[in-house]
Amino acid sequence: METRTEDLYPTRLERPIPSFERKDPVIHSLGRDRTDGPLSESQLKQYERDGFLVLGSFLDPATVRKFRDDLRAYEEDEGILRSEGTITEPGKQEIRSIFGIHELSERFDRLTRDPEILGMVHQLLGSDAYIHQSRINFKPGFHGKGFDWHSDFETWHAEDGMPRMRAVSFSITLTDNTPFNGPLMLIPGSHRQFIPCVGRTPEDHYRHSLKKQELGVPSEQDIARLANAHGIQAPTGPAGSLILFECNTLHASNANLSPWPRSNLFFVFNSVENRLVQPFCGNKPRPDFLGNRTRTEALRPLDAPELRQTG
Repeated sequence: METRTEDLYPTRLERPIPSFERKDPVIHSLGRDRTDGPLSESQLKQYERDGFLVLGSFLDPATVRKFRDDLRAYEEDEGILRSEGTITEPGKQEIRSIFGIHELSERFDRLTRDPEILGMVHQLLGSDAYIHQSRINFKPGFHGKGFDWHSDFETWHAEDGMPRMRAVSFSITLTDNTPFNGPLMLIPGSHRQFIPCVGRTPEDHYRHSLKKQELGVPSEQDIARLANAHGIQAPTGPAGSLILFECNTLHASNANLSPWPRSNLFFVFNSVENRLVQPFCGNKPRPDFLGNRTRTEALRPLDAPELRQTG
């Protein structure tokens, strides 16, 4: 009989309970594993304090253009448009996200194996890692919808069975991030508390939540408390910038009312020592394109010169 993994982060409850301090470190590496990598000690301390880190101009303009060309091709591919992993805007046929992009694109797959990226991942997670989830996000000008405040870990824990806070998200902008085109907003320091959420999770909830998330959303009181204590930051910068954020950092985005579209590459690395178990909400697991259970072998860096420059 399978032993049930202890639930250290109860959520999707019938009644609210107070938030509590996380039970896992923010940075999991120690000693040489912490210092031997691309991130400096000051960057590691900033990530540990804020729950995110911004690195400008991580991809060069030529590589960004190649990814944008791929993106335009996906928008015209009928097979991709009809795929379950393609999510459209609520009430529209415009693409919101394409999931499992590292399995569709060799260019994207190679990027996930970039030695510098995997070096950062190892520094933060203290182990080898695999891709838990990947996608391209689109937010068209004038009517790209926003996304409510949430912790990714809360969803991955409840609906995918991710046991511990030992994952990190990488978001690479394919367009300039301005204050006007619905950039990512984060609450620094919010990653240090886990906020249990209220509400039973229906089966196949993802079909609704990927368009508009209503369960797994912290209360307005909790969001206000953390925002008043720590503020809100919305990183801006040129296309090709990289935002790393810890799996429990509260984040959201506004609607894009500007004429300028926003898009980004998004991929989540999970420690090989933190592979998924049965979802803690009690439902069946979500599809692999949302919570990977199949290809969980450790990623190995590609020994290719100018990997990010040539695509």
